[in-house]
Amino acid sequence: MAGASPMNQDDRPDPATAAFLAHRNLLFTVAYEMLGSAADAEDVLQETWLRWVGVDLGVVRDQRAYLVRITTRQALTRLRTLGRRKESYVGSWLPEPLLTAPDVAEDVALADSVSMAMLLVLETLGPVERAVFVLREVFDLDYDEIAEAVDKSPAAVRQIAHRARSHVAARRPRGVVSPAETRGALEAFQRAVETGDLQRLLDILAPDVVLLGDGGGVKQAVPRPIVGADKVARLLTVGLGRVAPVMSLQPAQVNGHPALIVRLDGELDTVMAVRIDDGLITGLYAVRNPEKLSRMERETALSR
Repeated sequence: MAGASPMNQDDRPDPATAAFLAHRNLLFTVAYEMLGSAADAEDVLQETWLRWVGVDLGVVRDQRAYLVRITTRQALTRLRTLGRRKESYVGSWLPEPLLTAPDVAEDVALADSVSMAMLLVLETLGPVERAVFVLREVFDLDYDEIAEAVDKSPAAVRQIAHRARSHVAARRPRGVVSPAETRGALEAFQRAVETGDLQRLLDILAPDVVLLGDGGGVKQAVPRPIVGADKVARLLTVGLGRVAPVMSLQPAQVNGHPALIVRLDGELDTVMAVRIDDGLITGLYAVRNPEKLSRMERETALSR
């Protein structure tokens, strides 16, 4: 929360501040899952706080639900603005990666919901569909609460939830992948990249693997998706081979899943997240836009 928190004389926060702080990680997670951007999620939290301090707490029956409602409405407004920004974005747009604590990975449903692969699936939903899906499937809000948050009737929300669930099910990774399986695939990928072993790379990449790169027009990145194991493997061996003398690959927990941080001369250059299906890498997501890497120096707390 930006700005100073009002305190009582014994240094305890006042009730409004205490409630906001108690639910802050949850609210950030709601906003981030709706927007795919930590910077925009922080702005939404600031707007939520400004509205929350004007609320008469005496009439609030459920503080958590009320705060989630404010956050959802602010995120919906920002999501529409973000959509216009993405239309003029240079190259592929990827979600902002977060360095996450081990407890996020332990909550399988939360980790799945914030994975780069899932956030890209959520990008294919409309704003209200995305809000309904996130609030119902991830945060388990009841339909009446969601209806209040998105300004629809509970019956309409049920229909939207059903439609969104079907849409996501058709596009999400084919099954829950254990952290050990992801780590194993990533370690094999890392060894192949570090040794420049083309065949080893081809062995770990799915035939229809897709590589997406996000440089935001600031850093060089593939301008459009690269599809196919052969093309992806050759691009990686040539591209990373050029910087091999100054490159280091460091495993990290990103968005609740194992990923790689690429450093050049010790400086953070790229975050490489993966999608795994049936033991093979089906998606590679390389975020290079410096504006999106600010959350990689410290862990971000997420919760449901």
